[in-house]
Amino acid sequence: MKEEMPAVEHPPESTAAPEANSLAPAQTSTVFGGMIAAVVAWAGLIGLISNTLPTVPNRWLFFALLQIALTGTVLPFVRFLSQRFSRDGGEDLPPSVMLRQAGWFALWGTTCAWLLIPRLLNLPVAVALLVALVVIEVLLRLRETTGWRPR
Repeated sequence: MKEEMPAVEHPPESTAAPEANSLAPAQTSTVFGGMIAAVVAWAGLIGLISNTLPTVPNRWLFFALLQIALTGTVLPFVRFLSQRFSRDGGEDLPPSVMLRQAGWFALWGTTCAWLLIPRLLNLPVAVALLVALVVIEVLLRLRETTGWRPR
């Protein structure tokens, strides 16, 4: 009598595309670094405001620390919004774009703080500045996502 060999079962081949390089670790480290920078900048701002007089160099330092603090504070929200509202779950968003988008918000906040000094800030100016920065970011993202590249 001839022995039959048991049939070897092969796992089903996956029809899914192989995973692309995920940018999630880079995004996480960028957000973590931004949060550390934000904590240091907010601490610097508290020390600057409570211990110094508003001379010209201190004013420049205030705006620089405010820019860093706002950028680091907004980074987690930028990542959350990109994960929540993008088609691919925010997987293809490079950390440089996250930093740029957080930087736009920080630039808006810092510019509004600067316009408060001579009392030039009002709602229409703040909204116009915000709209201008959003349009710039939309055009930059449109240029990045297009498939056409100049020679």
